[in-house]
Amino acid sequence: MSADVPATADTVEPPQKKVGFVKVAGILGILGGIALIVVGVVIWAMVSTQLRAENITIPDDAMAFQGQTVAGPFTAYVQADIIQHHALESSGGKTYAELDREDPVRATMMNASFLRASLFTSVVSFGVAAFAIGVGILAILFGAALARLASVPVIVRRSSVTRS
Repeated sequence: MSADVPATADTVEPPQKKVGFVKVAGILGILGGIALIVVGVVIWAMVSTQLRAENITIPDDAMAFQGQTVAGPFTAYVQADIIQHHALESSGGKTYAELDREDPVRATMMNASFLRASLFTSVVSFGVAAFAIGVGILAILFGAALARLASVPVIVRRSSVTRS
């Protein structure tokens, strides 16, 4: 810097060594975000493949997706809903817990409950996968912001008041 620059001028100084941590945190955030997205996509694909392999077709009296194969969160939810509807029809509106132990329909209600629980578990798995993907995207954005902040020069304002 030359001597003729006034003392009140803005000057650019190189970042301090502590900025290295911010840059490393940014890079780790980006890498962690990528890992979360990959894991989320793999989980989503795995659950979808497993559901599709069961060849469950949504019946015509379901609220939506009639005739489609269960392979995603919405079709799994609709299938669980129609299973409950059919089971309650067969039991006269009574749940498994409300039926007598000797009632032959109780086994049907138990199977319906197990099937619904399995389908709802897949719905939750899809939700967790989507959450991981979302957090991964946020981690990449925050990591990129941190990495960028670490590489921006620091602008220092110098006071016109001199110290004695």
